[in-house]
Amino acid sequence: MRLKTLVAVFGFLTLLACSDTKTTSAPKMTNSELETQIKARLEADPDLRAANLSVDADAKEGEVKLSGTVSSEALRTRAVQTVQSYRSDLRLVDKVDVKPPEITRADYTEQMATETRVKAKSTGAKIGSSLDDAWIHTKLTTKLAADSPGSAFKINVDVVNNAVTLRGTVKNAEAKADAERIAKNTDGVKKVTNLLVVKSD
Repeated sequence: MRLKTLVAVFGFLTLLACSDTKTTSAPKMTNSELETQIKARLEADPDLRAANLSVDADAKEGEVKLSGTVSSEALRTRAVQTVQSYRSDLRLVDKVDVKPPEITRADYTEQMATETRVKAKSTGAKIGSSLDDAWIHTKLTTKLAADSPGSAFKINVDVVNNAVTLRGTVKNAEAKADAERIAKNTDGVKKVTNLLVVKSD
């Protein structure tokens, strides 16, 4: 009888302990609290703080949307990893754009042009003798790389007398049109010839 009583008391205490655990669990985080916590982590990194990224959190769904613009793919990756390291159970929606800073014509030097010509020659691209041609090539190749990071397709950019010729392969007609649009919207470009070939594989 005494053993049955002890078992019953032990069972009751175990149930009581379990119910206490449930009532003392941490309160759920609000959307603004989650956003504040993540922003604090991003702002601890000086480069990410300068990027001024936006955070939109849904605590109930465990989802965080990260948006804004950064200067490099490496910085975008760092921002994504910073959010993911906060809580592994969060679902991240990455809306961060990569837009490298453009170098102005006034800041572009002969040394930069020489380096650009050497690099362009090694990839089979042609650049005219003017400083403008090298400057346009630098800007345009940077823009195209940012538009399709990690692309397996290659675009060669020739610039002679401010006229651009795009050569190489792209994955679809939309990518071909995008490359031409980017070239036409690049400061200093007078003419664009699009010789890109669409190759899906």
